Amino acid sequence: MTSAAELPASSGSHSMPLNNANPLLTAAGVYVAVHGHFYQPPRENPYLDAIERQSGAAPFHDWNERIHYECYRPNAFARVLNERGEVVGIVNNYEYLSFNIGPTLMSWLEKHDVEVYQRILEADQKSSARLNGHGNAIAQVYNHIIMPLANERDKYTQIRWGKADFQSRFGHDPEGMWLAEAGVDYATLEALVAEGIKFIVLAPSQAQRCRLLSSHDNPNPEWQEVGGSQIDPTRPYRCYLKGEREKYIDIFFYDGPISRDMGFSDVVYNSGHLAGRIGAAVRGDHRQAQLISVATDGETFGHHKAGTEKTLAFAFKNEFPNRGWTVTNFAHYLSLNTPTWEVELKPVTAWSCAHGVDRWQDDCGCGGAPGWHLKWRRPLRDALNWLRDQLIKVYEDHGGKLFINPWQARDEYIAVIRDRSPENINRFLARHQTHKLNSDEQVDALRLLEMQRHALLMFTSCGWFFEELSRPEGTQILRYAARALELAGDVAGIQLEKAFIQRLAAAPSNIELFRHGAEVYRQLVITAQVNFRQVAAQYAITSLFNKQLSQHQSPNYQKHLYCYTVSEQDYQLQRMGAMTLAVGHLNLVSEVTWESEHLQFAVLHLGGWDFHCCIQPFEGRRAYTDLKEKLFNALQKASAASTILAMTQLFGEESYNLQNLFAEERHRIMRLLSQETLSRLDQLYTQTYRDNYGILMAFHRDGLPAPQELQVAADIALGYRCMIILRAMEQDIADSGQITNHLAELEAVVTEAKHLRSQLNIPEGKVVLEQVLLRNLWQLLHDAKSNLETDIQQFERLVDVAHQLNIGISIDRAQELYFYYLQNYLLPEFTAILASHQQINENNLQGAKLVDRNTEELTQYRQILKLGEKLNVCVSPWLNKSM
Repeated sequence: MTSAAELPASSGSHSMPLNNANPLLTAAGVYVAVHGHFYQPPRENPYLDAIERQSGAAPFHDWNERIHYECYRPNAFARVLNERGEVVGIVNNYEYLSFNIGPTLMSWLEKHDVEVYQRILEADQKSSARLNGHGNAIAQVYNHIIMPLANERDKYTQIRWGKADFQSRFGHDPEGMWLAEAGVDYATLEALVAEGIKFIVLAPSQAQRCRLLSSHDNPNPEWQEVGGSQIDPTRPYRCYLKGEREKYIDIFFYDGPISRDMGFSDVVYNSGHLAGRIGAAVRGDHRQAQLISVATDGETFGHHKAGTEKTLAFAFKNEFPNRGWTVTNFAHYLSLNTPTWEVELKPVTAWSCAHGVDRWQDDCGCGGAPGWHLKWRRPLRDALNWLRDQLIKVYEDHGGKLFINPWQARDEYIAVIRDRSPENINRFLARHQTHKLNSDEQVDALRLLEMQRHALLMFTSCGWFFEELSRPEGTQILRYAARALELAGDVAGIQLEKAFIQRLAAAPSNIELFRHGAEVYRQLVITAQVNFRQVAAQYAITSLFNKQLSQHQSPNYQKHLYCYTVSEQDYQLQRMGAMTLAVGHLNLVSEVTWESEHLQFAVLHLGGWDFHCCIQPFEGRRAYTDLKEKLFNALQKASAASTILAMTQLFGEESYNLQNLFAEERHRIMRLLSQETLSRLDQLYTQTYRDNYGILMAFHRDGLPAPQELQVAADIALGYRCMIILRAMEQDIADSGQITNHLAELEAVVTEAKHLRSQLNIPEGKVVLEQVLLRNLWQLLHDAKSNLETDIQQFERLVDVAHQLNIGISIDRAQELYFYYLQNYLLPEFTAILASHQQINENNLQGAKLVDRNTEELTQYRQILKLGEKLNVCVSPWLNKSM
């Protein structure tokens, strides 16, 4: 990767704007637009509105979190390095990339890393300020459906939801829109034009023919066939709707060969190579202005190709400007270059399928694996199309009684998806209801809208993209279909699932276990469905591990559990020996559909992993009080069998245990239940380690392999000790004296681990230590600096020990905090103090106090500057100034 000190000599094409024109205001010279399509499919459990743990993304919670760590955050804080690997700049790549970020991904970012989310919004604002009101962000069709395969209403809703989501985040209308897989036909263009979208971006292979726009001098220019990707991608084109010369949309075609190289070669690992590759595409025909545009999945930069966000940062800030190129976006370039050519498109195309859009409906071969067929694609598409049409009937029949205009209500439902507060939902219903809806009608109205939302989500393109229906992507869209089916049944009492499953049986699977789509649905979809009783069981069992719930709460105690509000009407817990029994009365409300149920529960913990939980509808206070009395009387017999028998007699045979919990909470409880055993084992290993320390040292001193049992004991004992110290350090972060003591203890652990060649496996310790580093640095930079030298020494020791523990520590956040402070506070103040110091020397001022104070301040700033060296930030130019 090219660094600031490795900038190559002149290479590729250079361009200087003609007549010294400002290329931001007047079309002049070479412009470069790099477009990143950032997208993740919706992964939320349709019943919980949350992403559950995905084992394939380990050590991260899920794929969104993993790709965020590798791509989305690094691009918000992309490093520019010098030849020594020191940070000389931190660039928000989104300020220079043209980009779209899928609405479902933006929702996830908003919840999980608001700092990166804000950097993305700021990037659009800053690029808009730089490029005459044209920000880098463009919208995307909402949940990435293949537009040519959607019916007309779904096309419009996808565009309207995409626009509305964009407006609510970026604060302005989008000028352009990214189409999922660049899938397009003329019906899609018509919808885009109707919704005010000015331009789209396509692959060069999607153009059929082009010609100059007609003029007075040339009223009928000759068409040029470009169906083999021969279209010139350096200019924008106007595309007229069929038979309507007054309606059009402008289209950019990205440079296909360069874009392919970015995705499938190593050109993005070096900014000089990237600039050279782009420079080779610059036309040498002395045209006034030209655009070299490339487009690829945004995840290329960091996820698919690790570290390449640094390539982009250096290219944007150095390589491209040094060649006289203007970094722009499509909207800005279009504002300077009205199309002078028109284009006609092939009838139905996409950027990732050579067969139109068959990758999402047929066995075309695209995306397949050797020896695997794709015959399941057509039956899956047909089954979902059939279901969509059935749901339309339900929606129109029942929605017509509740909504003034059901389809307008669906189009505007995006406002509720963005904000599910009761106040916002009430405002939405007030605008669209045919009459004042009662509570049951409100529930049905929201069920119908959710049914339609899931009917759109079930067409997310990823379900067809890969080689097998039973992959997570295919299973996910079937789960959306199942939720839509369930909601239709709740509102209309209609049974569509059986006919849907029959249609899925025609979709053959490549995996013998499943055989066909019907079995995929039965084994992977039905088993994942969630009802109110399961939510209540989740609450009941987890309440046993929540200390504040072990004491009686005030009436109507409320808690949020995924997308449900739990109002605890009553809760009572008793223990008898190893057994614990809790009985409660809950009101559960879905925050999505406002459905609610009053339920009562009893949960018996027999110790260890054994739970017995029963749920039933609440049948009144008298019956509930009687039930409680009988259950606690049974518990007094100190017999598990008697208590379970009483629960069965009162609740029936159905019961829940640990295995029935949602995975996230199940894993948490498993860890809690294991804690006591693990703590005993940690102490046992620690004792074994202490008893055999001399023997272990003797083996290592003589270069002999230590006995595995003793080496394992050392690894676990040292890891256990390290975690105790780190947790104490986290608690005492504000106490400098205590931190010093904990540091000495950590350094002792490091020394022992080094002598014994121990490898500490403490992933939780990595997280804790990174937070301690960040908080310690923040205090050092922002609190009173009376003991600055001591505080800096302490922090530097902390950094050293963090690296020496060899647990994969990252100083990225600390580095970002320091660099922000350096640029925004330290350097301006240091420069002013330095100037003042020089003035004192030059004027030979004699005020001793003035000289002393100035010297003291200069020394402090120099100390903080020197701290940058520990964080691998380049500070030598300013340190040298102060010598």
